[in-house]
Amino acid sequence: MTVSNRIKQALENASWIRRMFEEGAELKARLGADQVMDFTLGNPDLEPPAEFKRELAAAAQDPRPGLHSYMANAGLVPTRQAVARHLSEIHQLDFKTEDIVLTCGAGGAINIILKALLDPGDEVVVLAPFFPEYMFYIDNHGGTPRVVETDEHFQLDLNRLEQALNPATRVVIINSPNNPTGQVYEAEALMELGRLLTRHSARQGRPVYLLADEPYRRIVYDNLSLPSIFAAYPHTLLATSFSKDLSIPGERLGYAAVSPQAEGRGEIFAGLVLANRILGYVNAPALMQRVVAQLLEVSVDVGYYARRRDLLQEVLEQAGYELVQPRGAFYFFPQAPGGNDLALVARLKKENILAVPGRGFGRAGYFRLAFCVSEEVIRRAAPGFARARG
Repeated sequence: MTVSNRIKQALENASWIRRMFEEGAELKARLGADQVMDFTLGNPDLEPPAEFKRELAAAAQDPRPGLHSYMANAGLVPTRQAVARHLSEIHQLDFKTEDIVLTCGAGGAINIILKALLDPGDEVVVLAPFFPEYMFYIDNHGGTPRVVETDEHFQLDLNRLEQALNPATRVVIINSPNNPTGQVYEAEALMELGRLLTRHSARQGRPVYLLADEPYRRIVYDNLSLPSIFAAYPHTLLATSFSKDLSIPGERLGYAAVSPQAEGRGEIFAGLVLANRILGYVNAPALMQRVVAQLLEVSVDVGYYARRRDLLQEVLEQAGYELVQPRGAFYFFPQAPGGNDLALVARLKKENILAVPGRGFGRAGYFRLAFCVSEEVIRRAAPGFARARG
């Protein structure tokens, strides 16, 4: 045996997204990339905004010494100040610099939050369908996942959630706009969630923390306004990144934010800072921190994604697939005809269309399609979707 049993098991349960992506790479190598319609990976294909490239060039040419050195583990103060001002304006709360930790993407933010909050055996509620890496992140820090299903429209099922809460519950993770479903949780449902967690926390004598994973916050459609999660519940921590709104996922920059109303606010911040160091992140990339400080109001043109959503929805509905229209992010999560997501994904692969089975997201019988691809790819895939539907 070369690796630990724990990693061996993790390899066997590894993300279906990556598994299908790797199968796709083999198919592309054999047939040619232009012959394969790849809907597996949520990898933004839009170029970053012009403002990003301008700020990047300016930061790279800055002659001041020490700009690429180690820094405080929480990140550069001017960038954290800018993030705090940005969040204060959006959420109408008084965020301070000491509420913000800059991280290596949203994944880094989630990991330092869980590291700071969890004791071994603490439970983390995860809503299905879910981003599959959550399971690995929870395991990283000794937590135990408790999966709670959403309803048939992928909205919060508060009755199921209430039944799942127990004395071991420490964190509830929500992801809106959601990967893989593209759904956005309604403001009233979030307020009711906050009331539910407040009652449960009072009974247990310690807060259950709400972890809001929001890397798609700026990717919403139809003039939708995303409600503030901080308004719904005081004991909230935010994990987010610049990967989607600036189209820079490879630069690995995000942040964790502690609600100004959270119990133990200062201690949580100290824990996040320590976790950022001891988990090996040390600090988020220095160059990117300087760049994004000027870009907190900038985003890619979401209209491109909206047009692709509408085109792919037309293709899928004409082929007879049942689906819930995405309201944000860039994913469809349709039902697999006959209920067998593995069989449907295999049929699509024969059409040179790559998709991800829903069981990888905790909901078998569905499949995920990422529409951060060109309109030409969607059009070329239309006949194959119809044939695979049967």
